[in-house]
Amino acid sequence: MPLAEAVGGKLGVAEATLPFIAFTVVWTASDQDVALGAIVALAISATLTAVRLIRGESTQFAISGLVGVALGAFVAARTGDASTFFLPGILINVAWLTAYLISIGIRRPLIGFFLSKLTGEGESWYSDRDRRRAYSRASWIWVGLFGLRLAIQLPLFLTDAVAPLAAARVVTGLPLFALGLWLTYALLRPILEEAGGLRIRLPGGG
Repeated sequence: MPLAEAVGGKLGVAEATLPFIAFTVVWTASDQDVALGAIVALAISATLTAVRLIRGESTQFAISGLVGVALGAFVAARTGDASTFFLPGILINVAWLTAYLISIGIRRPLIGFFLSKLTGEGESWYSDRDRRRAYSRASWIWVGLFGLRLAIQLPLFLTDAVAPLAAARVVTGLPLFALGLWLTYALLRPILEEAGGLRIRLPGGG
């Protein structure tokens, strides 16, 4: 599994980190001007998305990241509260955590759904008990990932610790996502090799 490719390469790293770093730096340097920080972060995110468009690369995840930054910028500018810039990302993690837990509970693990769409195997995996169990175990990896993000970021958000929250957003963002991909691949390697390898980016990179 080409991990660098899975996380979007150098541009993917920039998309996942620079807007949040820039917001915090500008907010701090401008005597806590939330609107200015939001504008700079949004401009950077939009520029990186434009670079992908110019290069003819897939913009699926870049655009989703841009939307997240735009929502954060809008909320922060409206409220004047810097910590709310990170609120959309926190809510997205809550949504993914809930979705993974529900999918495991109803015995339709999301990992199985994602991989079946990519491999074209349809719903055949669901009748394979061993494969379904493997997908459930892999889905628990992502439950843990989103849960860890929330356990770190939510207390910082609730206490308005903007700089630590920005650092936590970066550290628990792409690095944790890459770890989740690697663990998923390690667990499902026999299945993935049978299907031709893993060359995907699972949702939840933010």
